[in-house]
Amino acid sequence: MHYHEAAAFLFDLRRFSVKPGTERVAALLDRLGNPEDDVPFVQVAGSNGKGSTARMTESILREAGLSVGLYTSPHLSALAERVRVDGRQMTETAIADFVEEAKPWLVERAAAGEPLTFFEVVTAMAIRDFARREVDVAVLEVGLGGEYDATSAVDPVAAAVTNVSLEHTAVLGDTIAEIARTKARIATAGAPLVTACEGEALDVVREVAADAGAPVATVARAGAGDRGREREGDAGPTSVDEPTLFVAYGGRVSPTDAEVSLSGEIEGTYRIPLVGDHQATNAGVAAALARRTAAAVGVGSDGDAESLSTAAVRDGLARATWPGRFEVIDTAPLTVLDGAHNPAACETLAGTLAEYEYDDLHLVYGAMHDKDHAAAAAALPEAASAITCRPPLDRAEDPEVLAAALRTAGVDSVTVGDDVAAALDAAVDRAAPDDCVLLVGSLFAVAEARAARLRTVTPKSTGCGNLPEPVRRDGLDHRDLGLRLRGDRAERIAAELRAVGGDAAIGGLGAGEGRVPDGERVPITLGGTVAEYRELLDRLRAIDGDGFVGIADDVARRLGLDETRGASEGSDDDYPWTGGTAVMGVLNVTPDSFHDGGRHAALEDAVAGVERMVDAGVDIVDVGGESTRPGAETVPVDEEIGRVVPTVEAIRSVPAVADGDVLISIDTRKAAVAEAALDAGADVINDVTGLEAPEMREVVADADCPVVVMHSLDAPVDPTNEPEYDDVVDDVIRDLRERLALADTAGIDRDKVIVDPGLGFGKSAAEGFELLDRAGEFAALDCPVLIGHSHKSMFGAVGRGPDDREHATVAATALAADRGADIVRVHDVPENRAAVDVAAAVGGETATGAGTPDE
Repeated sequence: MHYHEAAAFLFDLRRFSVKPGTERVAALLDRLGNPEDDVPFVQVAGSNGKGSTARMTESILREAGLSVGLYTSPHLSALAERVRVDGRQMTETAIADFVEEAKPWLVERAAAGEPLTFFEVVTAMAIRDFARREVDVAVLEVGLGGEYDATSAVDPVAAAVTNVSLEHTAVLGDTIAEIARTKARIATAGAPLVTACEGEALDVVREVAADAGAPVATVARAGAGDRGREREGDAGPTSVDEPTLFVAYGGRVSPTDAEVSLSGEIEGTYRIPLVGDHQATNAGVAAALARRTAAAVGVGSDGDAESLSTAAVRDGLARATWPGRFEVIDTAPLTVLDGAHNPAACETLAGTLAEYEYDDLHLVYGAMHDKDHAAAAAALPEAASAITCRPPLDRAEDPEVLAAALRTAGVDSVTVGDDVAAALDAAVDRAAPDDCVLLVGSLFAVAEARAARLRTVTPKSTGCGNLPEPVRRDGLDHRDLGLRLRGDRAERIAAELRAVGGDAAIGGLGAGEGRVPDGERVPITLGGTVAEYRELLDRLRAIDGDGFVGIADDVARRLGLDETRGASEGSDDDYPWTGGTAVMGVLNVTPDSFHDGGRHAALEDAVAGVERMVDAGVDIVDVGGESTRPGAETVPVDEEIGRVVPTVEAIRSVPAVADGDVLISIDTRKAAVAEAALDAGADVINDVTGLEAPEMREVVADADCPVVVMHSLDAPVDPTNEPEYDDVVDDVIRDLRERLALADTAGIDRDKVIVDPGLGFGKSAAEGFELLDRAGEFAALDCPVLIGHSHKSMFGAVGRGPDDREHATVAATALAADRGADIVRVHDVPENRAAVDVAAAVGGETATGAGTPDE
């Protein structure tokens, strides 16, 4: 079964209405062999904030060293996003395999009049995948309620109810007490329950938890200790424990991050990549929940909650990005995407937006037809203008209706639009640099805007398998390109390209079927000559609306044919990699690096090593003070600084380095180390975690220096972590695109960003060779590409042991250079310099290094 068939089957289940109870999903899990018995689970319920809380909980547990599954909904761009293991979304292959196994039974159930819903089946799919991947723990975001939610087919080891408000009253109950009772019934005997509920809701949660035998831990705002003194029950006043954790919101510390303080069982001030007063409470619930989960699954030698380290909480909270939830994508003008779709959420959003200074507010509004548009719009801050739009779903409201609702809410200047991305572009164009543009109303609108912003046009090797072999004629420049689009758009573009003599191949869900369920995109490969592409671009730009102009601009930029905005000319800075493949030489000042550990520990040895590299034609020297080999121990910040700073200072005495002919790079994942190395004279930051830490993004932005953004899952490498990819190149490009978006928002100059696919970091040998072979496709990211393959274990696949990989490395260097790599990172400079120069000569280019010595 192909993925698009599996996804179509799953989305078709949405025609079945929701019925309370877990019997149906339990029956499916039984059919699948009861995978829920093999995984400890955590449930997160609540009226608001449960997605953010689940994400922060997962992130903290991962930083504690656990393999963690995460199940959330809805998704923004692909069904697979709902199910993640250690940050990587479920593969399309795994989805297809699951549906192929479950479909016959599901069809029989439907025929018998007992169908399962979309949410029930996808929940079972997530549980099955977590068991298949043997995660240590999985965090489940509860759906509508709690007691009857599909996720309650599991018995959690810990749970949380973030808060309770009036919502979905037709299903959950007409009062706060009724809704709280439904949500709190995720409580299980012996499993701790964390909550930030207040007042009547808190009383109900405590009562339900007590009946279930679940200990309760409460999270309260700082200064709210009086809520724990006494409460009146049927038998008179009873004592209630003080909250176990207090939270305080410290406000925004950057365009994307805020500060929260925790006190009680966890102490300290922490940074979160989620702005808003309410996120402080979510962070507190997540920290308390992660602490109890860690104890339940036995983290640390004694299985005690105290073994959840401060570092795990700190780093887990700092790295818990959550796209589409008050996501700042630009700062001039301030541009924010948020899925708030009801009056309460819009009121919270208004409070968060008040933390920013801006002049006028320009709204972009797209929503579903069953929402209270006028009340939601009235809850937002006063807007100078608004543009309405329509997400590509049948449930989306008519933009004319939205415009009328906005006028009722007091917005005088309202423009009726249609395409989401076009509406956002128009709002940004009308805004001044000190204004704010807010896209709001639905996560579906957010998804459409993000899809356009992160759209990637990838150059493909001709004859890549998706298209028929092109007809070759002398003098024709044939190009193949790959991208993902809505099915209706893919069909239209394919037809237009065929009409001018080119060809296209479409795969996936929704091709030819108009609107695509829940934002799913289909892959399309285009093939044609440059002349045919020019005709295609003219046709696309002549189509009225629906986002085709933006697609045309993206294709034109990839081909260097952008006639409307001007082709990118790159950076004005003259870097070694701007004229051809540069050679980066490795200088590890560590005792335990896998190839050269201990060789350059003494300063005189480091200087001598650099002098040899310079003589051999090196362009960049990469200084590393912490090994990232499998099993390597983390080096404390002060110790790493003590290793690299004196080295950087010493090697600056080498004439070629002092003159700026050879650059110094600092290989580190710690912001403090990077900053100290830059102060000592380093020129480039090489971050193996790909700017994961917000502090590192700030260091790079402030220094305005080149930075290498590497794709990795673990650093140091965890050999037991075996991630799954559908197409390793496409998946790595997608992940790096998200990191580049964070870099853009942090103010990092894109012209100074270098991307590294991360060979050996969470990739098999076969995947490493695939990345090497298709290095040219990373041009899709509009950044120079670094290939770091030197002496990697991938060469074991061709019979080369740890001490016999020099020649394999040189061969791979030649291949990387031939396929367009801008930098190769190697240990043996002379041999690899020769390989780069030969590749350049074959390609008719001039070698970029300092030259090879006479023989």
